[in-house]
Amino acid sequence: MTKKKPSWTVAGLALLIAFGAAAAYVWIGNGAAAGLDPHDRAKVARGGEIYAANCASCHGADLAGQPDWRQRRADGRLPAPPHDETGHTWHHPAEQLFALTKYGPAALAGGGYQSDMPGYDGKLSDAEIWAVLSYIKSRWPAEIRARHDQMSQ
Repeated sequence: MTKKKPSWTVAGLALLIAFGAAAAYVWIGNGAAAGLDPHDRAKVARGGEIYAANCASCHGADLAGQPDWRQRRADGRLPAPPHDETGHTWHHPAEQLFALTKYGPAALAGGGYQSDMPGYDGKLSDAEIWAVLSYIKSRWPAEIRARHDQMSQ
């Protein structure tokens, strides 16, 4: 008579594999820093095109943002900040930048927060959002990129 392996071993292994696959999906699909790569020339070039079409009208073709971006306008909203090294974009971890871009600041801040920046969920794919963020980061000086890398770990 041969011994049967306990069915919980097979079920446990299947559950472990499923959990690993789900964790990888969540990590990569929901804004993991793995999607941000300012050294990937193709991704950066694509990000530049997407940025020009969707972001430059407010944040500037040169990433300089709108004038007086730290001062609220009469409507209570802040002007678009710069995405170059003079702004605060690089002060946020990659995952947060992804979420801000995908869902928009109002969705993340809650409490009736008003912003001119829309969320791009449904308009840009996750890969396109990562391409834009890669383009933006590629324009930062090496020291700022290194500091951002540390923050995003």
